[in-house]
Amino acid sequence: MLAEAVFLLRWSAEGAERVMELVARGVLRPGFDLCGEVAAVTALLRRYRSLPMDLADACLVRMSELHTDCLVLTVDSEFRDVYRRNGRQAIPVSLPPAIRSRRR
Repeated sequence: MLAEAVFLLRWSAEGAERVMELVARGVLRPGFDLCGEVAAVTALLRRYRSLPMDLADACLVRMSELHTDCLVLTVDSEFRDVYRRNGRQAIPVSLPPAIRSRRR
């Protein structure tokens, strides 16, 4: 999700601009159709409402369901510890070392 990338880079002086530059160059190509996935995304938001899960996280979980060979790059340990795709499957994630070593 581009919104998540921009959010995570918010403290970088040119983080948002660099993400958008990658889109402009065709390196990143947004291809998620929220309108077409609204029922599945809404179900995820409902399932994880006690966290609460935000829209960007729900979209990432749904994309991991649609693209089974994916790897989610994140600093959000919920993708490792809490969120599951297709109900019970762990989502392949890559976390920075400091987050990877935290205990649940």
